[in-house]
Amino acid sequence: MARADRTGSAASIPTTSRWIFPEEPAAGEVSRLAADLGAPEAAARLLYRRGYRDAETAHHFLNPKLADLHDPFLLRDMDRAVERIGCAIARREPIEIHGDYDVDGVTSTVVLKKALELAGGIAGWHIPHRLNDGYGMQPSAMEEAAARGAKLIISVDNGVRATAAVERARELGMEVIVTDHHLPETELPPALAVINPNRADCDYPNKNLCGAGVAFKLAHAVLLRGGCAEARLNRILESFLKLVAIATIADIVPLVGENRVIARHGLNGLAEPRNPGLRALLESAGVRNRVPNTSEVGFRVAPAINASGRMDSAGAAVRMFLTEDAGEAERIARELFGLNQQRQTAERKIVEEIFAECEKSPPRDTDAGLVFWAEGWHRGVVGIVASRVVEKYHRPAIVLGVEDGIAQGSGRSIEAFHLLDALESMREEFVKFGGHAHAAGLTLAAENLERFRERFRAFAAQKLTPEDFCAVVEVDACLEAREINDALWNALERIGPFGLGNEQPLFAFRGADLAGAPQPWTTKDGNARHARIAVRHSGRSLMLKAFGMAARCGELEGASRVDVAFEIERGFEGGWDLLARDWRVSEGAAAKEAP
Repeated sequence: MARADRTGSAASIPTTSRWIFPEEPAAGEVSRLAADLGAPEAAARLLYRRGYRDAETAHHFLNPKLADLHDPFLLRDMDRAVERIGCAIARREPIEIHGDYDVDGVTSTVVLKKALELAGGIAGWHIPHRLNDGYGMQPSAMEEAAARGAKLIISVDNGVRATAAVERARELGMEVIVTDHHLPETELPPALAVINPNRADCDYPNKNLCGAGVAFKLAHAVLLRGGCAEARLNRILESFLKLVAIATIADIVPLVGENRVIARHGLNGLAEPRNPGLRALLESAGVRNRVPNTSEVGFRVAPAINASGRMDSAGAAVRMFLTEDAGEAERIARELFGLNQQRQTAERKIVEEIFAECEKSPPRDTDAGLVFWAEGWHRGVVGIVASRVVEKYHRPAIVLGVEDGIAQGSGRSIEAFHLLDALESMREEFVKFGGHAHAAGLTLAAENLERFRERFRAFAAQKLTPEDFCAVVEVDACLEAREINDALWNALERIGPFGLGNEQPLFAFRGADLAGAPQPWTTKDGNARHARIAVRHSGRSLMLKAFGMAARCGELEGASRVDVAFEIERGFEGGWDLLARDWRVSEGAAAKEAP
């Protein structure tokens, strides 16, 4: 059974959201910006609110260029790494890439292997099995690499905390280059080079590269130093950005600055991919012959890649991207989507068990941090489950599976809580741990779970207030219904790609007339968790879809006027749809008179 802390006498957490509306900009400024850009005023209001307040700044934001990428040699230790790789290529020394089993690790491995081979190197690869090997580079993996004849190990998307593995590699006569983006410990591993923008002594301008982004910078540097002609180099970089964009979106790093360049160019390239594996993956995801958006990559494409490492071995995904055989690529893509269905089933089972437990004993304000665990929970999906818990209860959550006396799992957090800092404060509890401010992995003895739960809960209670547990609906702009048209949709496509740091715009109708209570809506696949809501605003009637909100249909019963927060999103059959994200009775609105 799921276990979680439920003690305390404080009131239950609030169930309503806190709405925040934007201040109106100075009169005329938005109109001037709209005229300068040739954009609808609604789009100009959004740009203005996000800090792009003159035509030059906004134009640069709307048109990210490959030339905007930073010099890879600004990363500390890059010179040293490239020099050693150059020697390995010249001597025909075998190089072995050690990746990770998620999207970031898989794509990092593929990009760097292809780059090394283009530069004339001999590159093999190894990715650990999530369940058998655990996370990151292990000393045993170094022993296996030495037996295969490797002379140089390059880690991607991991390694910055793998001191024991690096030391073992050195004992075996191998050198190690670490490329990573996770937060390092005070002491770096004794590698030949540690390329990580989050090193305290690294001045690289973009601290928010994902692992594939760091591997891409190394690939860029190797090809650049190897004398690759500029035109050819740019073509190669554009081809790599397709995979790096998928990782950048999947790893939920801020899509601003250099990451925006990566995401925009990479997504554009996905409209016509040449790689057989990438073509097969997009075909299986239902994304064909068009530029996908971040939602499609994040919810259709990336989960299939992740499913390989979550449910079996991530090696299948690597092989899919490396093969030149279209038939093999299609077969692997189908297998990945089959594994993803298994992943969804396992995830749904754990989520239902946790939520059922929470229905019996709802979390209270004193439950600032939630920890759940059970025997038999699949360790490959607990991170996703933790995300679902955070979405529902808006507080940091850790979910672990227990097997043979060892608990392994993942945590996710909210903006106000630094998850890795919390784990650092009790590091003696863990066999190993690591991660970021809002996502982390951990392993500990099952006998210590109760104590860990109490310490985590107490640490979170010191850092968070009840207000932090209330979801915030931060509206970017209030619209008139007449402003919603194809011109606005096209402008939003240019403002994207959307993600962390450049969030999907949230618009609102205020005081819309409600055309009946929201109604449950069942999709073609039989999912009955959704709803539809019909409103009339500024003389125009509109229907909005509300995914996952069927349980809230009764909230507006008897209401006459409502506020609706919504997104404008690509429709499943082309064009655009309005997606309701929250609703409430308008302030001062009278209920409909009873007949």
